[in-house]
Amino acid sequence: MIAIAGGKVMTITQGTLESGTVLIEGGRIVAIGERVEIPEDAEVYDATGKVVMPGLIDAHCHVGIFADGIGWDQSDGNETTDPITPHLRALDALNPGDPAFGELLQAGVTTVLTGPGSANLIGGQWICVKTVRKPTVDEMILLEPAGMKMALGENPKRVYGGQKKMPATRMGNAAALRSALVEAQNYLDKWERYQSDLEAYKAKVEVGDGEAKAPTRPERDLKLEALGKVLRRELKARIHAHRADDMLTAIRIAEEFNLDLTLEHATEGYKIAHVLVEKGIPVTAGPILFSRTKYELKGMTPKNPGLMAKAGVKVAIQTDEMSAVKYLPINAALAVREGMPEEEALKAITIHPAEIIGVADRVGSLEVGKDADIVVFSGHPFDYRTTVELVVVDGQLAYQREETPPS
Repeated sequence: MIAIAGGKVMTITQGTLESGTVLIEGGRIVAIGERVEIPEDAEVYDATGKVVMPGLIDAHCHVGIFADGIGWDQSDGNETTDPITPHLRALDALNPGDPAFGELLQAGVTTVLTGPGSANLIGGQWICVKTVRKPTVDEMILLEPAGMKMALGENPKRVYGGQKKMPATRMGNAAALRSALVEAQNYLDKWERYQSDLEAYKAKVEVGDGEAKAPTRPERDLKLEALGKVLRRELKARIHAHRADDMLTAIRIAEEFNLDLTLEHATEGYKIAHVLVEKGIPVTAGPILFSRTKYELKGMTPKNPGLMAKAGVKVAIQTDEMSAVKYLPINAALAVREGMPEEEALKAITIHPAEIIGVADRVGSLEVGKDADIVVFSGHPFDYRTTVELVVVDGQLAYQREETPPS
């Protein structure tokens, strides 16, 4: 049993305790409060004068997929041979030995959603993992698959237009995405007909119909099978879109096919915040620490997360990075400087990404019963001078800062 005692406890969802205790047992939080009785056999960490928070979460990054500090030969994020690749799984590319994971953990980032890049219209399936490195990726998984990566805008049309393939325009992006979804619908219909015919066949056999003929089983198609899960809303459609018009195209297609939509980046989300609120569409906004590397980022502004949050959009702040995911709290701090309410910025790197990913029952806030993923900061997490003092993941000590010896 571990007790983190005496710190300023930011639960995120249930208020802040100026001097509270978090009690951990069996990998879970078992008590939180200002008068928690600490058992005699508990290992106590004195957090007096420090800030205690849930582990930080990045809902859109590429850790372990685009290898850090190695090069293109170990970069597995974009399968640039086919614009429609829903059957790809980040699970099969993620390297648990990527050194970036250790840096994220030391920065207090305990959970990430990582996956394919945006070269393809449909890039493949995301994976949500905790950042404590394990011998196998399977031991790190929190949720898999964790949504389907899709992309609109410049990236797919640049990659495939350069190959003289469709899509080479935004019209081509939308048309090819619709065509893939329709093909998946037809595939689901074919299997539904087969299941219906199979039940009818079994019923005839039971009554002794000797002329009953078994239906032919359709061939499996891994692409359409994976995309069918998106159509059945078993997987979220996580659509990369920067410009407002691309975001509206994503919304249009999502409504046509009844998809469970999250907008990724939403760089010009502030221009259509009223639409996002009306339709209840969450976004993972960012990155903020980024240059305008292409035309569709022309409208980028660090005010974007705050403008959307103030309008009522559920916003998670993302980095779109690898080892630089460790700067997640700096991204949030910049959003606060540019007008985002501090409470919303804290939610944007904890409970909101957890909800958007679909793991809020486990992580994202300090609540009894949730995973004991806890970070102790030396000060406020948005102060650039703040350091991470302690990180606990699944109730186990994952990192503790060592004092620098005097020179």
